[in-house]
Amino acid sequence: MKRRSFIKVLGGGAAAAVSPGAACAARNKPSLRFVRPPGALEEEDFLSHCINCGQCGEICPNRCIKYFSLENGLASIDTPYITPREKACILCMKCGDVCPTGAIQPIERDAKAIVDNVNMGHAEVDETLCLSFQGKTCGVCYRACPLPDVAIRVGMLEQPHVLDDCVGCGLCERSCIQMPHAIRIVPSHG
Repeated sequence: MKRRSFIKVLGGGAAAAVSPGAACAARNKPSLRFVRPPGALEEEDFLSHCINCGQCGEICPNRCIKYFSLENGLASIDTPYITPREKACILCMKCGDVCPTGAIQPIERDAKAIVDNVNMGHAEVDETLCLSFQGKTCGVCYRACPLPDVAIRVGMLEQPHVLDDCVGCGLCERSCIQMPHAIRIVPSHG
């Protein structure tokens, strides 16, 4: 465990000891909606392989990879995650190239390889919020997708239809102009 992780855990334990009600509230807090970087192993395997080295975040040109503190539990401290609405993954695939343990698998930056090997999550459209389903042409999510007509296609009035090959990068969610957002990523991890 890194020194800063140890200090965070120690500080979290001290805060819980001083305020047991806060610790109870933290346990009952809904879990965050996040995705792991592209090529990440299944959650349990990912957590057992990740050594919290931070190389994935350092190489990320989009700076979308962040690291957990205590907000996702002790097992996740210092592990990488992405919050699509804040900053989505551009599928550069550099994080897998630098991961020393294979927690994030290297994947060629090719559409077929990405579709076959990346499973960050899957986009879902809320038709009651989507402008295109309300009779106003939008299409921003489609134009933001790095895999147009593979992961998402548009119908009449640019109504988005998410396809099975969506990998969950979150660029559609990040670009959605509607508030609350009409398209969002449902993470693949449990």
